[in-house]
Amino acid sequence: MATYEVNDAAVKAARRLIDDGRYDTTTEWSDAAPSTSAENDVIDARGYDGYGEWHLAIDTEASEETKGRYRFPYGDFERVNRAALIHAKQRASQNDHDDVAEAADSLLEHLDRTDG
Repeated sequence: MATYEVNDAAVKAARRLIDDGRYDTTTEWSDAAPSTSAENDVIDARGYDGYGEWHLAIDTEASEETKGRYRFPYGDFERVNRAALIHAKQRASQNDHDDVAEAADSLLEHLDRTDG
């Protein structure tokens, strides 16, 4: 099993986006998830660090500067998506990535309090 660690920079970025009102509570993640082309555009514009900031976990066994290093996306490169946080929490829980599940849950609770 891969070793994932919480991407603290992504958690902080997501929290800031939520605080700034940049979130989507209505669109299903399957509809909001970025396309491969959009992912590549972000990498071209912001590098892998910019791409990684949209993922709650880092696969420490994956090569740096690869998409595979980053797991559990939480948004569409513009907004936090509530359904993405739920999806990340569920997938992380199912695969015993407890720290990642807790990070997703904390963000979900923060979003729900903010959206109130």
